[in-house]
Amino acid sequence: MKKSIASALLLACAATAIHAEELFVSIHSASPMAQGAGLVLAGQALEQKAPVRVLLCDAAGDIALANTDAAKAQPILKPRNVTPQQMLQGVIKAGAKVEVCALYLPNTGKQPSDLLPGVSPAKPAEVATHLLKPTVKTLAF
Repeated sequence: MKKSIASALLLACAATAIHAEELFVSIHSASPMAQGAGLVLAGQALEQKAPVRVLLCDAAGDIALANTDAAKAQPILKPRNVTPQQMLQGVIKAGAKVEVCALYLPNTGKQPSDLLPGVSPAKPAEVATHLLKPTVKTLAF
């Protein structure tokens, strides 16, 4: 009986450890390939059941805008033949938390209503708290 309880506890701890890593992807580049690279890795982490948070700043915030000429003019990236915005929508659908940095909206004259569904303005204190967690791995593009 004691062995089965110990085994169950050990399995529960191992399962928790497997999913304890979180990925934070910060994308600020105007380059569609850099944006795509960050989103590909975010998507791969999601497929491996890791929690993912994406922060879009500067020119990368433009891919989070709904119904804009900039979004429509994005290049199609090979090999999947999708735009960075389509990739962003894919990670949102897969469960990523996606935000634009706190400076993006006020400095571009945009409003939260201009963002794609599933994208919200970041709260700096919450982002800082998240980044300070020891289980968070960060990538920047």
